[in-house]
Amino acid sequence: MTDPLDLFFACAPGLEDTLREEAVALGFEGPRAVPGGVEATGGWPEVWRANLELRGATRVLARIGGFRAMHLAQLDKRSRKFDWAAVLRPDVPVSVEATCLKSKIYHDRAAAQRVERALSETLGISIAKSAPVRLMVRIEDDLVTFSVDTSGESLHKRGHKAAVGKAPMRETLASLFLRRCGYDGTVPVVDPMCGSGTFVIEAAEIAAGLQPGRSRGFAFEHLATHDPDAVATLRREGTAGSTPLFFGSDRDAGAITNSTANAERAGVAGMTYFRQASVSDLTPPDTAPGLVIVNPPYGGRIGNRKLLFALYGTLGEVLKSRFSGWRVGIITDDGGLAKATGLPFLPGDPPVDHGGLKVKLHRTAPLP
Repeated sequence: MTDPLDLFFACAPGLEDTLREEAVALGFEGPRAVPGGVEATGGWPEVWRANLELRGATRVLARIGGFRAMHLAQLDKRSRKFDWAAVLRPDVPVSVEATCLKSKIYHDRAAAQRVERALSETLGISIAKSAPVRLMVRIEDDLVTFSVDTSGESLHKRGHKAAVGKAPMRETLASLFLRRCGYDGTVPVVDPMCGSGTFVIEAAEIAAGLQPGRSRGFAFEHLATHDPDAVATLRREGTAGSTPLFFGSDRDAGAITNSTANAERAGVAGMTYFRQASVSDLTPPDTAPGLVIVNPPYGGRIGNRKLLFALYGTLGEVLKSRFSGWRVGIITDDGGLAKATGLPFLPGDPPVDHGGLKVKLHRTAPLP
């Protein structure tokens, strides 16, 4: 199967344009933002590279073909003639998920069963719910499309973070929020409520040129199209520096312990510095101005909303009085709390899905 594939890079709704910018920067062909992600084209090397290099995508899907089918018998017959062996291996179990929309075939489970039977009876593939490879069947307007999930576990699982706090910010979201703030790896970053260190570590990795997927495996390794030697040539070593430019603080001692350990595992310990401190004790590092980015408690799950107004107010006062020249990004689901900072936010950021909440990134230009 050498023809270009239609690729889909999934991301949190609300950040599609930002992921498209990343895909453009990484040289993927014709990326365009669509609801829920970015579409592009490319061969299997682009699939491998997307999984290794895209920081903002949660998974990479490859569309491997399809046909029209008006009823289940037709789906059964045409599925048996499909060239599964070009992509799937007989010795690797597969799970099948089907979705039917505006089609004469309307029963998802019955459609999935026909495809499962075709796989097992033509190629001898075993079907299992927790299989290493997931085949997705979409039937829309009677057009059947087969896609394979080439990532496996969600790509926010970078493979080197063991310790997380409560209500963690996923790495994929953190990277896109950093990009939305204009961060390009060349300026210092401060997170005064760093939790498990996600923003600080992600910023350091970007600056060091470390591939987000360097420490983990992928579903594409279980496909017939996998070429281990070719994938090895796509893996590259970044160079982590030894000067701290990425700073995290948190009032919780456990968060600092976790952050320090996570940075060590990620290979960026020399570029990061974590300390236990409250927001009122926050001072800028002895560097050029950069970006302060923070994901404070929202009140929905962590903290009491009334008490949070004082916290946000203190954060705003500290930033306005001590961080002249720094840009600020604050993520919250509560516009009232953002307003309580008194910071001069720029208009226009869309709401983003984050753990069942609609959050917004509130950004500033460099503070006066």
